[in-house]
Amino acid sequence: MDYGQRFSDPARYARTLRRAHELVISGVPRPEIPASLVDSWHRSMALGISPDQHSPRHLHDVSEVLELRRAHRLQRVMPALHELLADDSRDGRHLLVLTDAGGEILWRVGSPAVLRRADTLEFSEGADWSEAGIGTNAISEALVTGGAVQLFSAEHLVRTHHEWACTAAPITDPATGEVLGVLDVSGPLDTISSDTLRMVRCAVRVAESLLGTSDGGASLGAAAPVRARRPARPARPAAVVASLELLGDKAAAVFDDGSRTALTLRRAEILALLDSRSQGWSAEELAYELHGDSGTPQAIRTEMFRVRSLLGGAVESNPYRLASGLAGRSDSGRVLRLLRGGRVAEALEAYTAPLLSRSGTLAVQLLRDQLDLAVGSAVRASGDASLLVRWLSTDMGASDQLAVEALGRIVGRGDPGYLAFLASTGSPVQ
Repeated sequence: MDYGQRFSDPARYARTLRRAHELVISGVPRPEIPASLVDSWHRSMALGISPDQHSPRHLHDVSEVLELRRAHRLQRVMPALHELLADDSRDGRHLLVLTDAGGEILWRVGSPAVLRRADTLEFSEGADWSEAGIGTNAISEALVTGGAVQLFSAEHLVRTHHEWACTAAPITDPATGEVLGVLDVSGPLDTISSDTLRMVRCAVRVAESLLGTSDGGASLGAAAPVRARRPARPARPAAVVASLELLGDKAAAVFDDGSRTALTLRRAEILALLDSRSQGWSAEELAYELHGDSGTPQAIRTEMFRVRSLLGGAVESNPYRLASGLAGRSDSGRVLRLLRGGRVAEALEAYTAPLLSRSGTLAVQLLRDQLDLAVGSAVRASGDASLLVRWLSTDMGASDQLAVEALGRIVGRGDPGYLAFLASTGSPVQ
């Protein structure tokens, strides 16, 4: 059986699992179902769970769950998990679930359509998703094994769950190792990807890291709203980001106290894209621009969480965009502002290096080319020979044949400087 079909052809893989499920339930061993899952099925059925059972055990009403949330330690990290993994947009297709240490669902976040679909399974707040509550599923397996688990289609015991793919991992107290709850991401079969398990593990590490802070994650974990809870403000560093340095190969954020924080190339690329568009970007758009068809919104949300933790309120979400005080405050943005103000000489002086010169990402390359075009056009239109010479002497303008022609018209075709620039562009002497 080809495990890779789980991602490449989920419908076919699910059919194979369903056939194996029926055989195993009737007492015929099948290698498609791991022995550990078969053992879990037997434990569940011994507890009275039937493969035809639909409803899980319900432990609390929703109103009681709201009280349970307020007293639970995971409430402090739920905002961070929301930002990393949730997709409650209109078109969102997966469900984010957080349970307590016994498997009772305390939080769930998803689009209205996914929530309605989950309601048909009573996959809702107050439901017990342990083995005893509804049989073998990713949440129960995470509690039993103590590790990250991914269950697909008929690997679930209950047949009505066979249209779902679920990935779960326990969250533990970093000081004691005690299990505090389980993080689960569930959705239709075709929502699963090879990255899902990695993203859930990463989110668990973030949650446990926040729980290990002196305030238990209350500050950094307050980056996004949680259902039935008043949103908290994002934590901000003592110093506020005043500008971004995106020109050249050493990107950095500059704070208002004069300190600087170096940026990785990927984070600088994200900030360059945010700086280029005032209306902001969705996680899906950034994933495509930075990674093409292989990009995932979950990966972007993880990276954006890190960026926001590093830069505080400099970046806002839903959609992702620079805060109003920072928008246009990059060194590349300053070049454009000077050009728009007709201050070509100052713009040329400020344009010290190409935009993120080490980036090979197409979206950044386009921004780089646009900036070159804007500066080159303004310099050529100025009719100032000294500005043309300065522009042609930069790495960005060295191949600007139109600027060389403009210089020749001003200083004459026999000017030594003009001839030198002409030769450097590879153009024949006229």
